[in-house]
Amino acid sequence: AMDGAPPPASPTGLSAYVAVSQLLGLTLLATTGAWLGRYRGGVAWHSPLQFNAHPLCMVLGMVFLQGDALLVYRVFRHEAKRSTKALHALLHGLALLIALLGIIAVFESHRTKGISDMYSLHSWCGMATFVLYLLQWFLGCGFFLFPRASISLRGWYKPQHIFFGITLFILSITSCLLGITEMLLFKISDSYSHFVPEGILANTLGVLLVAFGLVVGYVLTREEWKRPPLAEELALSMDFKTLTEGESPGGGS
Repeated sequence: AMDGAPPPASPTGLSAYVAVSQLLGLTLLATTGAWLGRYRGGVAWHSPLQFNAHPLCMVLGMVFLQGDALLVYRVFRHEAKRSTKALHALLHGLALLIALLGIIAVFESHRTKGISDMYSLHSWCGMATFVLYLLQWFLGCGFFLFPRASISLRGWYKPQHIFFGITLFILSITSCLLGITEMLLFKISDSYSHFVPEGILANTLGVLLVAFGLVVGYVLTREEWKRPPLAEELALSMDFKTLTEGESPGGGS
């Protein structure tokens, strides 16, 4: 804040929804760990348990960290825009690295066990989501973090970036739900319909994934919870300059 004044308070309700999102996120991670530890033998890299690193990495990277990366601009409302951008990109990059480990785990596990790759709907949706997410991250860094594009081009791309960011988050959760169902049908197909504890726990994980996505989505779509521009951003941003001074991107009237 300027001159030692305290920063403006967050909008009513925002902090509560962000806190709920984090509680849900940590709970779904704990539930994933409990499922894999209690019923699937745990997680180990160079062993028959290597496959179990896949669901753990995907829930951690493609859901929890991706969701938190999307919330950065709502949570850090009064910090410098450059710092907020860097944190946003860093969380997305970390999510990509963890997801990549999960993908490597499943391919290596399949190769070791002689299982075919990329034949299921889950694998198609999951791989498409990861590739598009990687592309989104590179484009976002190129347009906003290390900008080489013109201001007008960045202004055009920003709505596309926001739209695909939310879309990829939804696709990530959808892919996880498909993966949970596929894993249950492979592992406990004979007993799943009898409401066995493993099936109930895995279904609970699915519900938590949906709940996390709904809360994050609600925070992201509340117009009044958007990050307000700082004074220096108003001076530098051509979008705001156009609105406040009536100038075109080229500087004309």
